[in-house]
Amino acid sequence: MMKTLVARLGLMTAAAALLAACGSQPSEPTRQEGERVASDHPVVGPRWNLLLVGTDERLSMPETPHFTVSSDGRVSGSDGCNQLNGRVRLDEGNRIQFSELATTRRGCAQLEDAKRVTGMMENAYRFLIDHDRLVLFGPDQRVLGGWKRAN
Repeated sequence: MMKTLVARLGLMTAAAALLAACGSQPSEPTRQEGERVASDHPVVGPRWNLLLVGTDERLSMPETPHFTVSSDGRVSGSDGCNQLNGRVRLDEGNRIQFSELATTRRGCAQLEDAKRVTGMMENAYRFLIDHDRLVLFGPDQRVLGGWKRAN
């Protein structure tokens, strides 16, 4: 009987330690060199609202697709149906690269259009800013879409 009590007590202590470890806070992700982008870069800061897909197609979505880039290289916004977040890299020669894009999984009638918005971002290679407009180009220099500065 004593052996059973000691064994149960040991098992409960181990389970308590395991549960306590599960409740600890995750460590901050380590930052790699070059992940920050200049805070005065024209893409960083403003909210960019989708204007066109390609050169002339307007989408009708439950929410206006948009994104904002922060100086730590993060991008957040909406694809029109779902919230999105990820990383962005801005390099010389107006190079832009979105990566690690993730979205929530709410359903909406325009889900295929929402996927086109995130696809545009994932395929972006270069950008051009003209006044309050941001145009994304693919690696083949084809226009992927246009965005308008909202603020």
